[in-house]
Amino acid sequence: MNTKTLTSKVAIVTGAGSGIGKSIAMAFAQAGASIILADNRQQNIEAVADAIQKKGGQATCFTADISREEDVSLLMNFTLQTYDKLDILVNNAGIMDNFTPVAEVSSELWERVIGVNLNGPFYTCRTAVQLFLKQGSGTIINIASIGGLYGGRAGCAYTASKHGLIGLTRNIGYQYAEKGIRCNAIAPGGINTNILYGKENDPFGFERMNAGTGNMPHSANPDVIAELALFLASEKSYFVNGTVITADGGWTAY
Repeated sequence: MNTKTLTSKVAIVTGAGSGIGKSIAMAFAQAGASIILADNRQQNIEAVADAIQKKGGQATCFTADISREEDVSLLMNFTLQTYDKLDILVNNAGIMDNFTPVAEVSSELWERVIGVNLNGPFYTCRTAVQLFLKQGSGTIINIASIGGLYGGRAGCAYTASKHGLIGLTRNIGYQYAEKGIRCNAIAPGGINTNILYGKENDPFGFERMNAGTGNMPHSANPDVIAELALFLASEKSYFVNGTVITADGGWTAY
């Protein structure tokens, strides 16, 4: 059971309507934080908010397409109007690319994946760091992927976006380390979520990715990532900064 390690903290969690984002939001609320649930599906985050509130937690919904700079601006303004501060930013919103190899990637697919997975976190981080500098403290947690560490876990656009997100994480962590600001990333392996639901995978790209899945010891539920995010959001991890924590059950140790 979580202790109240985030009491009086305000956190934004993007992609909070399902999967890892939902688990992180629930865990943070249980730890005492007030949560802004951001997602492009209003119905999903309303259900998460209801679940949090039934357990005595505090959660507010904001519908946004994180790839749109104007939506991010509205999200940040809403957070300040509602709570007058921001302590924790979790960039979890992400989409897959159907394992599409570079020769088959359309400009539309590239722009959509980069928009959600990399541009969105850039927009949120830029504003959050500006707020954190005024406050003298703040924490960012970016949900990356082992696809951001290696080349064969996804298609071209997803792999590039997660490599970029890890670079963004390391740069922010180092640049603002003396300003009371921390920025870390989690690189999950096989997590049981709905991110692939209803997708039609590219046969060639999927076959190439699948060549290594036999080495995966096992998959896990989103709660394991939520517990790791809770640690990174708390003062217990004050000396952890600018790094990427892999959580894949040992898959990439092979």
